[in-house]
Amino acid sequence: MLKFRSHTKELLDGDNMPAPDLFRNLKELDTINTLLGGYNISLSALKTIVQDQKHYTLVDIGCGGGDALKYIYKWNKRAGKNISLLGIDIKPVCIEYAEQNTAGLPIRYICDDYRCLYNYEEHVDIIHACLFCHHLDEIQLIELVTFALKHKAILVINDLERNIIAYHSIKLLTRLFSKSHLVKNDAPLSVARGFKKREWLDILAKAGAVYYTVKNKWAFRHQVIVYGNKS
Repeated sequence: MLKFRSHTKELLDGDNMPAPDLFRNLKELDTINTLLGGYNISLSALKTIVQDQKHYTLVDIGCGGGDALKYIYKWNKRAGKNISLLGIDIKPVCIEYAEQNTAGLPIRYICDDYRCLYNYEEHVDIIHACLFCHHLDEIQLIELVTFALKHKAILVINDLERNIIAYHSIKLLTRLFSKSHLVKNDAPLSVARGFKKREWLDILAKAGAVYYTVKNKWAFRHQVIVYGNKS
């Protein structure tokens, strides 16, 4: 039996990769996410949250190359919603790529830790995290949920489920089709860093969340929505 999560501390060597290699990695990850329908998980969550005739500010934390924001923008425009979009990532190279990737679109970016978000933005309605949470440990995830609750923002999480079938499937898929060493190395490890549904429920309880949903989704994903607790 594979031992997941506790043996994957080597995940993500992107900090040491040249920018062109990291750009290729981000592009391939977008392709994989699109083909597997991963962005639809975020959109289905937003469809339950976003009301007509109301303005929202949505921040994508750990925004990477800005692909999730681009996908949300297209839905926002198509559906006639009113959402201002902002991305924040701690890596300058990711912000550089995101600004190129979404050039011409009304999406703003901040290069900083998400915990510094409110130094730049006074109010946020929705905090979105797509393929970000598996980079965090349990304590950090409790901190993230607590952060959203403190600032009365709805937290939308779209992330991987730790699963042996998903692990070997993505390992084979990237070995056959990927030209990025980073994708081949990190995609399986990302799955190994994912959480089980019962673990999400435990994390939410420890963070003091009361109103939330945790759903299993296609292609071994979880959709987690945490609503602000009523006073």
